[in-house]
Amino acid sequence: MFFNLFKPKNIQQIGNLRATEIDPNYTVTGQITVADVADIKAAGFDTVMCNRPDGEEAGQPAADQIKRAVQKAGMKFFHVPVARSLDSTTLSNFKSVTEGDNGKVFAYCRTGNRCTMLWKATRS
Repeated sequence: MFFNLFKPKNIQQIGNLRATEIDPNYTVTGQITVADVADIKAAGFDTVMCNRPDGEEAGQPAADQIKRAVQKAGMKFFHVPVARSLDSTTLSNFKSVTEGDNGKVFAYCRTGNRCTMLWKATRS
């Protein structure tokens, strides 16, 4: 499991979500819902990033649904999906989000592992 690659600085409960702080400006979790967006905003995040492709699993909210809720809450949203493998475009897009002027980033995928893997891949 990729979470073992880091000693998390902080496990946070954000509403119904259990999130792992990888860096003071980067926190990861599993799938979120539209209802979670208010809690993410209240926790002080500026940006939400989805690292999950749409349609990966039945019942999964589409990235556009989350995007609308995130933007309505006054935050930025980025969709940088990872399916089976990492490519240079995905890594570059991820780095642009996490190293850009996007404040505190809250990233999600199915379990949080891809979000953590992307962080490690762009930091080594």
